[in-house]
Amino acid sequence: MTTVTLGRTGITVNKNGFGCLPIQRIGKEEAAFLLRKAYRNGIRFFDTARVYTDSEEKVGYALKDVRSEIILASKTPSKTPEGFWKDLETSLSLLQTDYLDIFQFHNPHFCPKPGDGTGLYECMAEAKKQGKIRFIGITNHRLPLAIEAVESGLYDTLQFPFSYLASEKDKQLVNLCREKNVGFICMKGLSGGLITRSDAAYAFLNEFDNALPIWGIQRESELDEFLSYQENPPVMDEEMTALIAHDKQELAGEFCRGCGYCLPCAAGIDIPTAARMSLLLRRSPSAAHLTPQAQEKMFRIENCVHCGHCTSHCPYGLDTPSLLLRNLADYKTFLK
Repeated sequence: MTTVTLGRTGITVNKNGFGCLPIQRIGKEEAAFLLRKAYRNGIRFFDTARVYTDSEEKVGYALKDVRSEIILASKTPSKTPEGFWKDLETSLSLLQTDYLDIFQFHNPHFCPKPGDGTGLYECMAEAKKQGKIRFIGITNHRLPLAIEAVESGLYDTLQFPFSYLASEKDKQLVNLCREKNVGFICMKGLSGGLITRSDAAYAFLNEFDNALPIWGIQRESELDEFLSYQENPPVMDEEMTALIAHDKQELAGEFCRGCGYCLPCAAGIDIPTAARMSLLLRRSPSAAHLTPQAQEKMFRIENCVHCGHCTSHCPYGLDTPSLLLRNLADYKTFLK
């Protein structure tokens, strides 16, 4: 079983982390079954967040009796000290623990630092002093901000999107984390579902010895795939290399990563799905995307009020309304 150490934290775990966002979509007992099975099979890193609705509650329910044997990471999106402390206490209560191994600022639009006037980093430092958190982390989707956080020396871990669709600058960020002894937690290893070969995704990330992937898991079949790679890790052979080259060419340019920061939409558009529809139709079974219910959701694009919310909140700088219209035009060709 391959392990990874998260920089100066010294935390060493199986190179399979459990991303707990998707378990908010399933029942409590079903989620508990997945979490316990993951634990029984060697997964020790569990990443959740305050904004993942009931995810923290499910994690606490499932894993409270093995708390001392696992690593718990959560996040706060709060922009005020008052909100920070409320989020931290809520997370601790729901996770049924008196400390978090890593507490992370959740995709802030700036890099919190001591003396910046917000008081947020001071809250992190105080929480660590009180023993309520062990290490301070930050998550982000913006490369310049991620680089700033790593170079600041203030953060023990960085969580950032990283997959075989990554740019050379993204790869340089992973190496910078190694150089600065900052733990690198890799989210979106499947690029929001656009990567359909988990073995290729695993093989690519396995080449970065300081990267800890956290796979978003909702079904037992998904968990079983990643568990199988622990004893028989996929190898980056010629076939894998060719697949990755093909995917990078197909997905080159402007595409939605499905992060969801564009939501909520005033017109009720499911932007992360609608903005990727052309790719989804070609990279996964199309029938589910062409039902009457799916069509109704796609045609909501015609009700866009051009409020600018999605564009201003996209960490990748996409012209989201234009991207939606192109996807809708393409979608209509599948209905003829």
